Amino acid sequence: MAGAESVGGNAATEQRDSWVTGTLAVFCLASTVVTVVAGLIQVSFGEYSMTFLQAWKAVFNPAVIFDLNAWVSFLFGTERPEMSTDSIVVWNLRLPRVFVGIITGATLAVSGAIFQAVTRNELASPFILGVSSGAGFAVLATLVVFSGLAPFLPLIAALGGTLAFGVVYAIAWKGGTSPVRLVLAGVIVNMVFQSLQQGLFFFADDLGVVQTAIAWITGSLTGTGWEEVRIAILPALISIGIALAGARQLNVLMLGENTARSLGMRVERVRFFLSGVAILAASVAIAVAGVVSFFGLVVPHIVRNTVGGDYRRLMVGCVFAGPALMVTADVGARLAMGGTQMPVGVVTGLIGGPYFLYLMRKQQSMGEL
Repeated sequence: MAGAESVGGNAATEQRDSWVTGTLAVFCLASTVVTVVAGLIQVSFGEYSMTFLQAWKAVFNPAVIFDLNAWVSFLFGTERPEMSTDSIVVWNLRLPRVFVGIITGATLAVSGAIFQAVTRNELASPFILGVSSGAGFAVLATLVVFSGLAPFLPLIAALGGTLAFGVVYAIAWKGGTSPVRLVLAGVIVNMVFQSLQQGLFFFADDLGVVQTAIAWITGSLTGTGWEEVRIAILPALISIGIALAGARQLNVLMLGENTARSLGMRVERVRFFLSGVAILAASVAIAVAGVVSFFGLVVPHIVRNTVGGDYRRLMVGCVFAGPALMVTADVGARLAMGGTQMPVGVVTGLIGGPYFLYLMRKQQSMGEL
């Protein structure tokens, strides 16, 4: 009987694992469909008048898709090959915005998921922990004061985010950290760096730079192009690749420090390394799209509620769900007010703020200070 029960238990476990894997596959497929549909809607609108059919034909134009010279031009900034007017508008002006949205959504979602694991705090995200504001201050300082360093924005943003997270950890440390202290320290650091951001405006002489900086602080994909894709794609691939490879370590960290140490993990070393990966991922998004608030908080929870808490599945889900929600939010931001384009960060903030309050209310206990 015991053997039969064991076999039955193993079968139930295999069925459960198979069901979760099937759910993940369906979730990723659905997210991909949402991303494609939202992207097609996005490229169909603009100052250049074009029907849906014309725009979609330009997107799937085989003369562009299968032209190696065109891709070399897009990814390396070389001379552009000859294209039709529709293809030029779609491939050079509209599709890059979708690609930046995909990169931004994936990196912010992955970053938020990592932070929630390394801090064992489901309220953690780059925005809540002050990383976004620290990286934002570094990027804004580059745009306003050191504009010649613009090609190094991801690295500069990563340095600013690292500094902010280091300050948060130092404030929260008291023989260890707690979820509440990390959140409170993040709020404090957020306020300080946001004040510094506002102070930088006094050093800007060019009105165009000020307008760009304001749009960037609120998080916006307006005006993004292949240059932003070229800046972000390599560090994004690196950070996402490492995050996927580190999913097992994140699962162990979620078991608690004592358990992780008993399993042979060097907890602090792994925690700070993966925090660095999360900072790089968030910094990539901030460098090209600005401070998109609450996105890294909301997406991991949506994925976790759908595919479960195993980080091997959670990270994959975030890579697909992040782009779907970001591109969809950008479409909403662009079309909600007719001819006026709202920053995408406003949309994510309006959704993420109430969701953050919901998570706080949902907590049975917020822990000790």
